[in-house]
Amino acid sequence: MTDDQRRVAGAAGLLAASVLIARALGLLRDALLASQVGRGPGLDAYFAAFMIPDILGYLLAAGAVAVAITPPYVKRLEHEGTEAAARFASVVVGTVGLLATAATIVLWFQAEPLLRLQFPDFDPATLDETVRLMRIVLPAQIFFLTGGVLRGVLMAHGRFAPQAWASIVYSAAPIAGALVAMALGIEGRADGFAWGTLVGAVLGQWAIPVVALRRLPGAVGRIRVAPLDRDFREYVWLALPLMLGLGLTTVDEWYEKWLGATIAPGAIAAISLARKLMMVPVGIVGQAVGAALLPSLTKRHQQGDDAGFGVLLTTTLRTCLGLGLVAAGGLAAVALPAVRLVYEYGRFGGADSAAVAGLLVVLAAAIPGWVVQQVAVRGFYARGEMWLAMGLSTGIALAVFPLYWMGAREQGVHGLAAASATAITLNAVLTLVWLHVRSGSPDPFALIRTLVRGLLVVALAGIVTALALGLLREALPWAFAQVAVGGALYGATALVGIRAFGDEALRAGIEAVVSRLRRGGRTEPE
Repeated sequence: MTDDQRRVAGAAGLLAASVLIARALGLLRDALLASQVGRGPGLDAYFAAFMIPDILGYLLAAGAVAVAITPPYVKRLEHEGTEAAARFASVVVGTVGLLATAATIVLWFQAEPLLRLQFPDFDPATLDETVRLMRIVLPAQIFFLTGGVLRGVLMAHGRFAPQAWASIVYSAAPIAGALVAMALGIEGRADGFAWGTLVGAVLGQWAIPVVALRRLPGAVGRIRVAPLDRDFREYVWLALPLMLGLGLTTVDEWYEKWLGATIAPGAIAAISLARKLMMVPVGIVGQAVGAALLPSLTKRHQQGDDAGFGVLLTTTLRTCLGLGLVAAGGLAAVALPAVRLVYEYGRFGGADSAAVAGLLVVLAAAIPGWVVQQVAVRGFYARGEMWLAMGLSTGIALAVFPLYWMGAREQGVHGLAAASATAITLNAVLTLVWLHVRSGSPDPFALIRTLVRGLLVVALAGIVTALALGLLREALPWAFAQVAVGGALYGATALVGIRAFGDEALRAGIEAVVSRLRRGGRTEPE
């Protein structure tokens, strides 16, 4: 394993651990939410309340600020020095912050007509609840955007610990908000979760990187607002395709909510809860590795090391594809007990669990596509080819909308889930093909070998787990026991399968990440 691969694996291990904790906290939050509100119009309103804030964040590239700032920041560090890089960061964070604040004020006052336009099938009470909750969570985007710039700077310097803590604090805050609301006697509503989300954005997404940057004096200059500045124009040029493009990994959730609202009350809640469980392994593998990979991949490109770029990208993709396949099989194998364990409390009953678990089995098939997409697109970003990446993704996102519409119309929420899994997989495949055409990487035959070997591992582990749980069902009536035994059997069988016929990239990646998790500590600067 090369130094770059070790660096990426180490950073990915740190971020994967933080994402695992954050996702666990997220599941605890969702369990509290489901038990307090139930699967119905109230939960639909809570999830719908995030639509306009999410769209604002997307239009201002909140989820990809670190992606847009990393390549130009690293370029300045490599060729112009620290002062030029700091100046670039300062004008970006100042100008983006002002734009985000102005947009937030406008949308706060226009919340009701915009939500009525998006969810015309909501009854008046559900719409009013959605408006109220949306106005609480909307300002969080200001801190996501400005904090995203600062975290991008930190990761460009090899400092990944603040990113890790940011996700943990952000995920824990809604739980604290819910507990405070319960202590105050506020039940049956999602107010505490909404206020906790806002506080989590302030503390986790913004305050943590601000404090961390004190250990890197000079990394960010004095904050300036200059929308016509050359540095900001370069940032906008890189971020603009991320703002205007309709990436399927983002609009997939929009499609599910928009079309879910036309199916029946509770449809948005059911597919959103299933999606949140599905996204746990996606975040642990795809999100963590993608964030860790971008700085090293960008550096290889800036140095003109095409061979190193290709090897690093191909090896990382093979590892993530294998892990994604294994995670998909495991989640599908324990779908019903997992849903029961996480959500079946209070107002959320057995019928609700069965409905969500059926959707989860379908959505789990999309995990490999999600993981591969999040890693592969970094190949474009590292090369500064945001327009090409988002042009392809926008074309796919628009082209597959009829698939979602037909799935929802013909088969209801299950058809919507099947359309999502199909579209995400197609998106990943086309992204890989386009990336190979542009850069000569990754190696398609290496990925195919990983796919075949990974499917063998999943088939072996899935069959063993299904047979064992079937035989032990009466002896294991509790959801926790079924998840624990089923997960342990699946994990043990999968590890045996990986050692027996898994590829070297998957074995090396698992060993490196586990080694990093055992050592702990932060990643050293490059």
